[in-house]
Amino acid sequence: MSTAAGRTAPWVLIRAGWERASIYLPIILMAIMALGTYWLARNTPITGPASPQRPVTHEPDYYMRGFSVRTFDAQGRLKSEVFGTEGRHYPDTDVLEIDQPRIRSFNIRGELTTATARTAISNADATEVQLIGGAVVTRDATADKDGKVRPKLVVRGDLLHVFVDTEKVRSPKPVELTRGNDRFTADNMEFDNLEQVMELKGRVKGVLTPNQP
Repeated sequence: MSTAAGRTAPWVLIRAGWERASIYLPIILMAIMALGTYWLARNTPITGPASPQRPVTHEPDYYMRGFSVRTFDAQGRLKSEVFGTEGRHYPDTDVLEIDQPRIRSFNIRGELTTATARTAISNADATEVQLIGGAVVTRDATADKDGKVRPKLVVRGDLLHVFVDTEKVRSPKPVELTRGNDRFTADNMEFDNLEQVMELKGRVKGVLTPNQP
């Protein structure tokens, strides 16, 4: 019996030691976690409070001189091109103010319209442009799908509001329009190139030239 007891005693001791250690195991794990948290706290860089955002004012955040800006459609075709002697971007309104602008724009049919003025104010993607001072918008002569020719159209005014995508031109001020050999003046105007509709308001005068046989 003494021999059997001698053989089992080590296992009894190991089991008893393990049971005793398991009592303290949760305490040991908590201590390790506490040490890990302390280490992270000591080694994590402290960031200061976020600096207050500066209010956006109507002041240019960048300038461009002697520049040109091009935009393209989804197929990579040239949609519009804007030239200017100087450009100023205003972040509060996200507009570009351009000195001596010259704008070339192509519609979905590839027809060209050009515009010039002393100053232009354009939105971010140049789809809406206000032409100010000696503004001139020119649409080249075109032909429709039936081959009917549409004469060259020139619109002049002190303020022309151009909507590139919808091909509309508006003006709250007096304008002069030349369509082929015909000439019109009005106090204000709305022109829809897609629908081929022109609305002249106020004091309207016109000179129509008969078609030559």
